[in-house]
Amino acid sequence: MSPTLTRLLPWPPALFIAWVFIWYLQYKFTGHPGSVYLFDILTKWLGFEGYEAVMRIGTGTLELIASLLVLYPRTQAIGGLMSTGIMTGAIFFHIASPLGIDPYNDGADLFKKACAVWVLGLFIAFLRRDDLVALWALFRAKRPATAG
Repeated sequence: MSPTLTRLLPWPPALFIAWVFIWYLQYKFTGHPGSVYLFDILTKWLGFEGYEAVMRIGTGTLELIASLLVLYPRTQAIGGLMSTGIMTGAIFFHIASPLGIDPYNDGADLFKKACAVWVLGLFIAFLRRDDLVALWALFRAKRPATAG
C-alpha cells in the first residue's frame, strides 16, 4: 500500500468515530432523559444504583478523549483502540443487560453505530500499527531496569 494511501485512509473512519462520540456527548453531559434512562438501567443491573450520572459522564469523558486522540495523526492508533474498547463495553451491555439491542425502538441505531465504531477503531489501529509499535518501543525503552 502506498504511503499516501496509508496516511489518508484512516481519516474517514476517524471523522466518523469523532462525529458519533461528540454528537452523543450533548445527551450524556446535559443529562438528557434518554441518556439518563439508559445509564439508569445499566447501573441498576450492575448493582450501582444511584451512580447513573457518574457512569454517564465518565463514559462521555472517555468518548471525548478517544475522539480527540483519533483526530490527531500521532495518536490515531491509540484513539482507534480506545474507541474499540469503549464500544466493546457498549456492545456487551446492549447484548447482555436488560438494556437490549434496541432500547429506543428506533431500529437499533445506537447498537449499529457502536458496532461500526468498534470495527472502524480496529481498522484505524491496523492502518496505524507502525505508530503502535513505535510507541511500545518507546515505552519499553523508558522503563527502569529491574534488579534480578
